[in-house]
Amino acid sequence: MTTTGAHQEATGPTARGPWWWGRRRSAVLDIGLAVVSALECALEGVGFAGQASLPVPVGVLFGLIAGSALLVRRRWPITVVLVSIAITPAEMGYLMGIVGLYTLAASEVPRRITAALAGMSTVAVFLVTVVRLRQDVAQADVDQRDFDPSGWYVPVVSLFMTLGLNAPPVLFGLYIGARRRLMESLRERADSLEQELSLLADRAEQRAQWARQEERTRIAREMHDVVAHRVSLMVVHAAALQAVALKDPQKAVKNAALVGDMGRQALTELREMLGVLREGAAPAPVAVPLAAVGLAAAAAAEAASEDGPCLDALESLVEQSRQAGAVVELVVLGEARGYGAEVERTAYRVVQEALTNVHKHAAGAKVVVRLAHRDAEVAMQVENGPSDGAAAADAHLPSGGNGLVGMRERVTRLGGVFVSGPTDAGGFRVSAVLPVGEQRAA
Repeated sequence: MTTTGAHQEATGPTARGPWWWGRRRSAVLDIGLAVVSALECALEGVGFAGQASLPVPVGVLFGLIAGSALLVRRRWPITVVLVSIAITPAEMGYLMGIVGLYTLAASEVPRRITAALAGMSTVAVFLVTVVRLRQDVAQADVDQRDFDPSGWYVPVVSLFMTLGLNAPPVLFGLYIGARRRLMESLRERADSLEQELSLLADRAEQRAQWARQEERTRIAREMHDVVAHRVSLMVVHAAALQAVALKDPQKAVKNAALVGDMGRQALTELREMLGVLREGAAPAPVAVPLAAVGLAAAAAAEAASEDGPCLDALESLVEQSRQAGAVVELVVLGEARGYGAEVERTAYRVVQEALTNVHKHAAGAKVVVRLAHRDAEVAMQVENGPSDGAAAADAHLPSGGNGLVGMRERVTRLGGVFVSGPTDAGGFRVSAVLPVGEQRAA
């Protein structure tokens, strides 16, 4: 982001001046104008002292004091204009009058006050000009008998001289003040826009971070489901293979073949997930707009949800557990129909993880898998009886404690309900209900 004028004025060697000046060069300018104005008034004070029959030093001192008032023009512009009006009859302070009117018009003083003071200054200058011009005309009439100006000459010339002296600084000050207010408004709008853009960038970064975290969580759940289920079955078959290797060679061969098939299936699923990750990785870091991150994450999640197992593979999943030695009964209630890919995938993973937990913690227990198709939802329940302690000890399957957490996250992400806990008979029950939403073609 680029810094605005407000930030630029606050930096650099001319950033801050003494007293009421915002910058040092402003102070230098005002001091220089005050010195010039004081010298001008001091010189004009000599003539004023002669006309007023005062000592010359008094007139000079009066001029120096009056002319120095220009020093405070930025802080008290009204005071400077009033001083210039007050010394107008003494025919001094022309520079102070011009600079004071300009500063007053360019300041934040209310327009009615500016108009009143500008009018007073104009009237004062006009009257002094009329008196002075009449004196000059009268003197010229004495010196040159043939000079006979009409009655309109003195007022018209005095008016033009007054307007030429007072109108330009007032108009220029009004223009500078309006331009200054416009620039300040634009600067404020730029600062506000910069803050809004910074806030939007922060929000976009948060959304991108959330999308990345959500994708990591999703991939972790998928890998956990695949590895935990397949490897659990492989361990169960390996334990059975070790037990029957010497007693029943044919069954040992069959179990070994099952272990190999499950290992290949697990590797295949892991390769598919890793392949998706490699396809999504960019070959080189490129600049991507933050606004596109959320859309890309949503598209990736949608594409990922179209892959993976569905409810049609539930029978095969149950059969694998049966081949591992578990007694599993599958009960389907209602008319089977097709659902959204993410709904079917979540339902399948819930049943898969529940069966994996049975192999880990309740080996040898009887399992009942219930799947109910309802009007606006699909429900699944996996319930097992008491486990066979000896079989569970032989399996030696570790548990990371992430299975139930992953199932709950999957179900609640789709707006469903997940309940798990022990049964009165000493077993364990996992239940989930998913809203089906819009159905897809079977």
